[in-house]
Formats: sequence, structure tokens, C-alpha cells
Amino acid sequence: MTDLADMTGWACPTPLRDHQRIVLGHGGGGVLTSELIEHLFLPAFAAGGSTARRDPAAALLDAASAASADAALADAAVLAVGGIRLAFTTDSYVVRPLFFPGGSIGELAVHGTVNDLACRGAVPLALSAGFILEEGLELAVLGRVAQAMGHAAAAAGVRLATGDTKVVERGLADGLYVNTSGVGLVPPGVDVRPDRAAPGDRIIVSGPIGEHGIAVLSVREGLEFGGDVRSDTAALHGLVAAMLAATIPGVHALRDPTRGGLATALCEIAAAAGAGVEFTESAVPVPPVVEAACGFLGLDPLHVACEGRLVAFVAEADTDAVLAAMRAHPAGRDAVVIGSVTAEHPGVVVARTAFGGTRIVDRPLGEQLPRIC
Repeated sequence: MTDLADMTGWACPTPLRDHQRIVLGHGGGGVLTSELIEHLFLPAFAAGGSTARRDPAAALLDAASAASADAALADAAVLAVGGIRLAFTTDSYVVRPLFFPGGSIGELAVHGTVNDLACRGAVPLALSAGFILEEGLELAVLGRVAQAMGHAAAAAGVRLATGDTKVVERGLADGLYVNTSGVGLVPPGVDVRPDRAAPGDRIIVSGPIGEHGIAVLSVREGLEFGGDVRSDTAALHGLVAAMLAATIPGVHALRDPTRGGLATALCEIAAAAGAGVEFTESAVPVPPVVEAACGFLGLDPLHVACEGRLVAFVAEADTDAVLAAMRAHPAGRDAVVIGSVTAEHPGVVVARTAFGGTRIVDRPLGEQLPRIC
């Protein structure tokens, strides 16, 4: 038997859950995704970075190592290059179906990447677009997606600067997949990151939650829930700019609650900051159609994805100013305060229920609604 003292420094190269193969839950933004990143990707990338030959261009990065560590839990990495700070992010989109009420994979690809940059306080500058196309895909369908991406980028004031196209055999790509990467400029003085959330901060949600996930599910499965539901997909950098105009130092952390929903966003920031989060369930804006759908399907609205909402952690003294700025912007007119950060129960998210009790809120284990982004 191996002595426990000899196991110091050991690291598990695979996720702790008993999976020998990838399952859909590994892409759901919940516990399985976190374990995949923590126990497989991060050790592999760190090991490769320690032995790889340094590119001469790396000398331009003033804080590359710090940025790499910072990127693990944030929506984008921030790199200091030649005296300026650039935010950099990438994301892939595999939503099914390609078109849904309120949008398509085209808008989603642009908005998702723009929002990841915005949640680091960056002004988006340019995006790349990579397409994996399935043999047999109708050119008219691809044209609709491309047009949607172009219109979304133009409306957001961001340039689609470069791209790539690959084609795979029939049956291997479900029509098409899209990858987008984005780069943005972080203004001087802006420092928005998950670990800046601090006790006393107020937590603001920019609008109703869960609409994107339910909209995709409704058209995919042909379900009706007693009302129209449309995806909330939207670019949020204008809203973030308005918030920062109200106060730069008071905006501590931002997150767009996509995969895993609001619950995952709160849990990730609580863990990164080493602080507790408390919120009132009844204060969270859940549209009636989302509530009805979740009740019918046995889902928790807190776990359902949004694509045009953000959650903000703001210093108490600046909350009124930030909330007013958000409500004056079309993307934040329904913004509400739902809770606060506490020094108690660090890393744990607690919801106050309508019955006067409390419950611990955790990330979903895996994928409740696969292929929604």
C-alpha cells in the first residue's frame, strides 16, 4: 500500500466524476464542466506552457502569467501589451435548432463573444468567425446565418475581421457549428473580475432570466407553455459602458449567466472571491412563461441560460447610481437588486425562500438543456 506521505504533489489528470468518456454534461457549464477544466485542461496547459519554447512576441506581454491565471474563471483573459490592456476570449456555438424565436446561431455567436469581452469591462473591437459546415448544408441556410452575424456585428459596432471555413462529411456536424474569438480594449482604471466581489457588495440582475433556454427548448421540442417566449440574445457592451460611466471603481464583477444560468454565475463568483452570496428568490425576475415551463418540466429557472442578461456585483455606496444608469439603458431597464455579498459562509450561495427559510444554491451537475448555445 502506498504511504499517504508519498502522494504529496499528485494531481488527478481527469475529472473526479466516474466518467471515462465525455458526456453531454461536460458541456453544460455546471460541476462536470468545472471539473473537466480544473482536472484535465488546466494541468495539461500549465505543463505545456512550462516547457514550450517562448515566442519572441511573448516579450510584449507585460503580465502574461498573471493574465493566464486570471483567465481561468473569468469571461475573458486580460493581457497587457505595449502599455495597453486587451481582453481576449473565444467561444463555440452548437445550438440546435439553428434558428429559434428571437434569434439564430448567427446573432448568438456575435452577442456571446461581445458579452464575454464586456464582462471584463472591455470595449469590443474585432471578432473572428470560424465555421464547421456539414456536407449537404443548404447554401440558403448558411447565407441566413452569415447575414445574421453581419447585422449583429454592425449593430454592436464591432468588426468581423477574419475567419475560416471547414467542411466535414454528412452527418458529422448537425448542419453547422460556429466558433468566434474576440478582442477588446480595457479602458484605463477599469478592473472587473470575479475575485473583486467583496462583502457588502449588492448584486444586480439586468433583467428577466431564463428566456433564451426556454425559447430554444420550445421550438426544438414543439412545446407551448401558455405564452410567447423569445430569446433574450443581445449585446451588452453598451449597458456595461453606461454602468462604468456611473462609477468605474464601484463595478467589481460582471458575469453573463449563459450555460448553467444565474445559479452558476453566482456560484462561480462566490468561489473566486472567497465570499458568501445571499439573495432573495422572490426578487429574481422570472417571466411567467419561464416559470410555467420550468414547473412543467421540473427545471429550476436559476439554472436556465440567458444570452442577453448580466449579473453585477457593485459596491454598496455606488449601487443606486449604477442601478439608475442600467435602468436608463434599453438592455437594463428591468434591472433589480436581488441580494448581497457577505463574509459569512465563504464560497457558498444561499437563497432566502418565500417561506422565510433558506436553501443552498449550487451549480447543476451536468446539462439540463443541451445544445442551447
